[in-house]
Amino acid sequence: MRLAVFASGGGTNFQAILDAIDTGDLPAEVMCCVSDTPNAGALERADRHDIPTEVIRPSSFDSPASFGQALLDPLATYDATFVALAGYMQKIPPNVVDEYRGRMTNVHPALLPAFGGKGMYGMHVHRAVLDYGVHWTGATIHLVDEEYDHGPVVLQEPVPVYAEDTPEELAARVREVEHRIYPEALRLFADDRIRREGRSVRIDAPERDPSSLPSTHS
Repeated sequence: MRLAVFASGGGTNFQAILDAIDTGDLPAEVMCCVSDTPNAGALERADRHDIPTEVIRPSSFDSPASFGQALLDPLATYDATFVALAGYMQKIPPNVVDEYRGRMTNVHPALLPAFGGKGMYGMHVHRAVLDYGVHWTGATIHLVDEEYDHGPVVLQEPVPVYAEDTPEELAARVREVEHRIYPEALRLFADDRIRREGRSVRIDAPERDPSSLPSTHS
């Protein structure tokens, strides 16, 4: 898997991906990191790993199509086969979605379809969760389509909401789950275990190592 990571902020999910690669848990290589923010912490993480970086601001372009082409250019340059959105705050243009349909994922800090959609990101999500009074929230990894937080769900994991939670405390617990399940989801794609059936994502059982199978005797 030749990954491109898009990130707008500090890049903690990006770091979780890098850590999983370093430990051998994710068979992938990060080819480039793309951001819309010149001072994004994710770019510093990329620099420390000698990963090429690109800063591409949508305000520099006169249409979603031209912005999308600007995003596609480095993906082609670095021959990225998969795109992981890791805290990327821009809507992906349709031409990029078309090019990487089924090969682009996003992480969302709630159990979609709850608390998703335009304007629902970061601390806005956690405040909404607490204001609504639900007892469970969580993290979602989903495929990206033309709408905000709408693509088929790949993995989800619930996180309890406690009465005394602050948005910051809840965010920290959800973030721990994100950091664990995002590399796990990417590994499923790298191992070719993901199958789509309409809006449903099916996960194939892992192949068994023949050497681990019990021997038979006639």
